[in-house]
Amino acid sequence: MSGGPLEGVRVVDLTTVVVGPICTRTLADYGADVIKVEAPGGDLLRTMAEGSRNPGMSGKFINFNRNKRSIVLDLKNKDGHAALLRLIARADVFVSNVRPEALARAGLDHASLAKLNPRLIHCSILAFGRGGRYYNRPAYDPIVQSLSGVAGTIARATGEPRFVPMVMSDHTSGLIAAQCIGFALYRREKTGKGEAIDVPMLENMASFVSSEHLGAATFDPPVGPTGDGRLLSPNYRPLPTKDGYVTVRPNTNAQALAFFDAIGRPELKTDPRFDSAAARTKNAAAYFEVQREGLTGKTTDEWVELFDRLDVPAARYNSIDDLLTDPHLADVGFFQPEEHPSEGRIRRTKLANTFSGGAREDETHAPRTGEHTREVLSEAGYAAPEIDALLAVRAVQ
Repeated sequence: MSGGPLEGVRVVDLTTVVVGPICTRTLADYGADVIKVEAPGGDLLRTMAEGSRNPGMSGKFINFNRNKRSIVLDLKNKDGHAALLRLIARADVFVSNVRPEALARAGLDHASLAKLNPRLIHCSILAFGRGGRYYNRPAYDPIVQSLSGVAGTIARATGEPRFVPMVMSDHTSGLIAAQCIGFALYRREKTGKGEAIDVPMLENMASFVSSEHLGAATFDPPVGPTGDGRLLSPNYRPLPTKDGYVTVRPNTNAQALAFFDAIGRPELKTDPRFDSAAARTKNAAAYFEVQREGLTGKTTDEWVELFDRLDVPAARYNSIDDLLTDPHLADVGFFQPEEHPSEGRIRRTKLANTFSGGAREDETHAPRTGEHTREVLSEAGYAAPEIDALLAVRAVQ
């Protein structure tokens, strides 16, 4: 490995689908050597997502598993299980989104692995935290969005509960897991000791929703209703223009006054409903209605150009497809071409964040199933005949 703030950190990755792989991709993107341990047949995301050129290499899998190495181990086979333990013995971090009881039955809980490797950072990404009645239930992102209030915020805004059409709970919890691993690695530098981390998806998303929307119920007893009225307004969305949509967010007094002039409503500058940030927040529904009514007279490009001159935050609305041609993303080289060894020419997104101390220099492709099995086992001390024997009995693939 070369470069990146996590250079020299070795991660054994026993995760699947999105919540775990976005955690370990983040670690890999910033320099960690991530060994993706897959069961025979591979990560479910290889086949459950739409869009692929070859079986087992969906576009979604490619996006969540770049910069990793893949090894296939049959953990029900004693030799496959022993190989995993050998990898963990020399690792810095072990990450799993396997349900805790199953993990313990396999001897892969923190108490068991700490005996093997006292410096190990053991991260369990859970659906629900220990001690609660939901603990050890199965769950995917929609279950967590439903329980955590995410779907409830959409119901408050639109009248109908819906899921955010991204696996947002997975993304958020996976990134928090990567953050927690970074914290634990920092503490290990000072103490020399590993530790166990639990990252429960429900609690993290409930915290996310509560921080935004607990509001007046922060006080006991509540001094008003829950919910941020601005965010829950039905007009909190891209608003129609003459030829499309635009998003405008005039929050400060200077921005609001400039906005009222721009839409030809200067009298609103002295309207007591809108003459301060507090007033505009209290009258958010009316303020958004003014915005909706005021933006239909010009095209999106005309509004964006005008608001840019006035220093009022504004942007055109991008569809998913529009991201591919967004001029700012083109300026920063966000989408970069890659020649994948089995999938041919693909698009790869650049790392969003930069470090003045240097970044990972040797970006690698998303691996084919078991692409690095021999390589990883050899590094773990297996001789070539031993690897051949493991392959022969399908303990590894």
